[in-house]
Amino acid sequence: MLKIVKDTAKSLHSRCAPVEDPRSKEIKAILDEMTQYLKDSQDPAFREKNPSVREGVGLAAPQIGVNKRMLVIYYPSGEEDGHYIQYQLVNPVIVAQSVRQCYLVNGEGCLSVDGEHPGYAYRANKVTVKAYDALKGEDVQIVAFGYDAIVLQHEIDHLNGVLFYDRIDKQNPFKEIPDAVAI
Repeated sequence: MLKIVKDTAKSLHSRCAPVEDPRSKEIKAILDEMTQYLKDSQDPAFREKNPSVREGVGLAAPQIGVNKRMLVIYYPSGEEDGHYIQYQLVNPVIVAQSVRQCYLVNGEGCLSVDGEHPGYAYRANKVTVKAYDALKGEDVQIVAFGYDAIVLQHEIDHLNGVLFYDRIDKQNPFKEIPDAVAI
């Protein structure tokens, strides 16, 4: 089982190095292990047997002590068809983003953050991300809106040494931005 690095670690506040060979077996093995961690974390029976494991939808490599630019995302799409949003992204880059902002009304959480950090972490409501997706074995361009965009940005922030609470206004944590989308 992977060990999650906590936000007190300096490595989580540092920019990650690019992955030299996104197609390597070693990189794919790490990404598969990270994906399995997310799948396990979403299984109530697994969490009951492993009470220290919290449910997660995304995991960036620095959160497991690997300071490389890669991340995984895995969560139900919300559709009735049982479809999942899932990626194994290597060297992701946000190439475009909307001016319009969005935020989670109940605030963001993070597997690396145990403490409470109330407030709104504003992010772009729409992003376009380019990366190598090890699940598909090819370069991809992802256009995401709302919650999906928040999850991508949260994980990409980890690759840049930024945590969600760095985005919360310290003076006014629940400040409302006009025209921002509340999710």
